[in-house]
Amino acid sequence: MSQELPAAGSVLHRSVSAPGNQARPQSPEDDDRKVRRREKNRVAAQRSRKKQTQKADKLHEEYECLEQENTVLRREIGKLTEELKHLSEALKEHEKVCPLLLCPLNFVPLPRPDPVAGCLPR
Repeated sequence: MSQELPAAGSVLHRSVSAPGNQARPQSPEDDDRKVRRREKNRVAAQRSRKKQTQKADKLHEEYECLEQENTVLRREIGKLTEELKHLSEALKEHEKVCPLLLCPLNFVPLPRPDPVAGCLPR
């Protein structure tokens, strides 16, 4: 009794028995069970793919929102940087002519009450 090898690229099925084991014919119940199992697996695979697609869509939407927010924030940074530059220049110009900064009496240290002493009980 010679055993033929499967052709290259063919798939062995479980119904093929190993050497020394008796091949068991498929009953109609086994066939029905196999069909139901395959259908159940097909539905589960479809559900899994759909869930994966929904997750990817949600991530893409979140990415788009974050990109828009990032763009808005970068514009705001640019505006605030320009405002800081303008205000710094205005302050430098003001310091040149400010009478409070030019008066030497404004730099005399005044005695200040101790902030901790005001909090202690007497």
